[in-house]
Amino acid sequence: TTCTWGAETSNLVSLRFGDTKSNGIVVRHLNSKHLRKVDPLDPGVLDDMPRKPFQACMVDQFEVTAPCVESPICYLYLKLIGNDDWRPGFAQIQVLEGSHLSSDYFYFRRFVPRHVWHGSDVCDSEVTPFGLKKKTKVYVNTP
Repeated sequence: TTCTWGAETSNLVSLRFGDTKSNGIVVRHLNSKHLRKVDPLDPGVLDDMPRKPFQACMVDQFEVTAPCVESPICYLYLKLIGNDDWRPGFAQIQVLEGSHLSSDYFYFRRFVPRHVWHGSDVCDSEVTPFGLKKKTKVYVNTP
């Protein structure tokens, strides 16, 4: 969560992510999952005590058991359910059994809209010297 004033939230936060082969995982109410407090400058775990997640200027680490992914994580969406705002800084999905499947960082830096999925999908993108280029999707009408 960013360090700006008003960045924290006590709302319910859900997470949706997946890989390039369309394997998707949804984690409802991330707030209730196993949480660790992490120092942003030294990612070693500081404590393993129950506490309130998504506080300003904090890095939260959650451990979730989910179905396996088969290729690198390439999309991540967050959903905020409640009345207050939240301004996450960045997020990353780390696959413990295969670090080559972990995602790059997803940067938010803005308040997440409430009650809708909000995030990034770079699954069908190509990195060019001019930025990300989305691959063209052609939709064919079938009778």
